Amino acid sequence: MTSAPTVQVEHLTRRFGTSTALDDVSFTVERGELFGVVGPDGAGKTTLLRMLAGVLRPTAGAMTIMGIDVVHDPEAAKHHLAYMSQRFGLYGDLTVLENLHFYADLYRVPKTARPARLERLFRFSNLGPFRDRLAAKLSGGMKQKLGLSCALIHQPPVLLLDEPTFGVDPISRRDLWLIIHEMVAEGTTVVVSTAYLDEAERFDRVALLHRGKLLAHAAPDTLRSQITGQVLAIRTDRLREAQATLRVVNGVHGATLFGDRLHLRVDPARIDPTTIRNTLVRQGHDVREVTQVEASLEDLFIERVSVGGTE
Repeated sequence: MTSAPTVQVEHLTRRFGTSTALDDVSFTVERGELFGVVGPDGAGKTTLLRMLAGVLRPTAGAMTIMGIDVVHDPEAAKHHLAYMSQRFGLYGDLTVLENLHFYADLYRVPKTARPARLERLFRFSNLGPFRDRLAAKLSGGMKQKLGLSCALIHQPPVLLLDEPTFGVDPISRRDLWLIIHEMVAEGTTVVVSTAYLDEAERFDRVALLHRGKLLAHAAPDTLRSQITGQVLAIRTDRLREAQATLRVVNGVHGATLFGDRLHLRVDPARIDPTTIRNTLVRQGHDVREVTQVEASLEDLFIERVSVGGTE
């Protein structure tokens, strides 16, 4: 017999007046899983995490965390989780160490347990040399690491993180992920929201949200395998003109700009790279490369939200 999921969401809906922020969303998260809620701004990610944290009531649906009904007994659920919002409540006029002690007081961490926990958190975050610095004087990345450390001071079994790497420099982003992965390796269940689809590759499983609706819910490899046809990457000049040209070619399901390349989702039975190259050359393009590439989660997301094959 398998144990119940650590987090269970059933038909969760939240409306604000006539606007629906989350629409009939269901999923489960297992113990020790790194679970990603992924989608653009306005997808409903923050609303979902705020409801899981017990600070926002749903319009409809049910949620449990470690078997506790979050809707009817949110205070009981809060003892088993930590929630780090996008703007975590650090106190700028307190030092790093004072902030940690403040949150330890809030979570009623015994004073005898604090030295070992603080030492561990300083090792995780590399904030030890800055323990006497005011939080207001920290960089953005260091503030995020301090916020995460404050959320972890009571060693919660469930951690909810709302876009923890938003606006963070690459080095601090790497450090944050190292901390998160170490917590997961030790059995912590972590639910993370992000707008960065490249970060979704880090998760054990992913829930793709768009305008409050759940588009897909599976492991990243499983999701990538669901994309229709093949993905071709094209390097050429005048990318937007090339995009407009190829969108209307038979056998092309979609054309999307990816940095300095164009990604095409194609039916390989109807079109091949040579045909694509020749089509662009006839339009006067300087085609440098047309190659098949592995589908990314971004390719899948765009396919799911597109209408009639156009983005």
